[in-house]
Amino acid sequence: MRLFKTDVSAPLEFVSAGKFVSNVPWRHSQRVIDSFELIVGLNGTVYLQQDEERYALRPGDVLLLLPGRVHQGYAVSGENSSFYWVHFLCPAPSQLIEAPEIPDELRMLLTHPESHRMNSSIYIPVFSTPSGIERLNILFHQLLHIANSDYSTHLAAGYMTTSLMLELSEQTMAGLRIALGDHPADDLLANLIEWVRIHLAESISISQLAERFQYNPDYLSRYFKRRTGMSLQEYIHALKLSKAKDLLAQTRQSVKEVAYEVGFSDEKYFMRLFKKYEKITPTEYRKAYYMTHLNKR
Repeated sequence: MRLFKTDVSAPLEFVSAGKFVSNVPWRHSQRVIDSFELIVGLNGTVYLQQDEERYALRPGDVLLLLPGRVHQGYAVSGENSSFYWVHFLCPAPSQLIEAPEIPDELRMLLTHPESHRMNSSIYIPVFSTPSGIERLNILFHQLLHIANSDYSTHLAAGYMTTSLMLELSEQTMAGLRIALGDHPADDLLANLIEWVRIHLAESISISQLAERFQYNPDYLSRYFKRRTGMSLQEYIHALKLSKAKDLLAQTRQSVKEVAYEVGFSDEKYFMRLFKKYEKITPTEYRKAYYMTHLNKR
């Protein structure tokens, strides 16, 4: 496990961002940069090497390139490959934590009930596959809109970059909390979350989950609420709407097609649910963030 750590009491400094798209096979050139670069795989497989370590970046994978390191393509990436990228600087000191196990400082943060009041640092894996990649894609899309808009202050993109990194850090911490679990209930929570993620495109009910995991529906709902702070139904809706927002931002699919793809057969119910949680309609959300910087090299 390799984690990048820095303090975000002050926002990260935004340098540049974009969405790389290639319609032909290509290979990343060799270079050394003086900023951090976060890359999120969207389509195809991108083959990148940082110093001596090689990574095959697939859709949903996240790679952090470090300043002062040599990075390059070690193989030809296929056509139709694409990824988000953002360059940023850290105003606070940063460090790379290299440990085979969860460090003591992280173990304390993961188990202390007041950790959210104590901690002002983020922890970003050098390479990871976050469980909530849709939320990261949404934030990246919003970052690109801000970066390419005529905002009255340059700080807006810095705060948005920091929000993106905070989300990735929180997902990392959530995964580490599950890894720390030492009783069967933790396995149940991890399995519930993973099952919902895999079957997101289906119509999911609490009774269906209870039957699948052989628990009473009321017990399962109370257990999930106690462990996560939100009801199981709220979690299912939140995950589906997160995926829906990603599709609205990334594709030209109609609202009806998006609703169907995230498991809603009733388009009107989907629209009511979206408005309830997001306070705007799916169409209004799609129109809210539309400016994107594209590059092909």
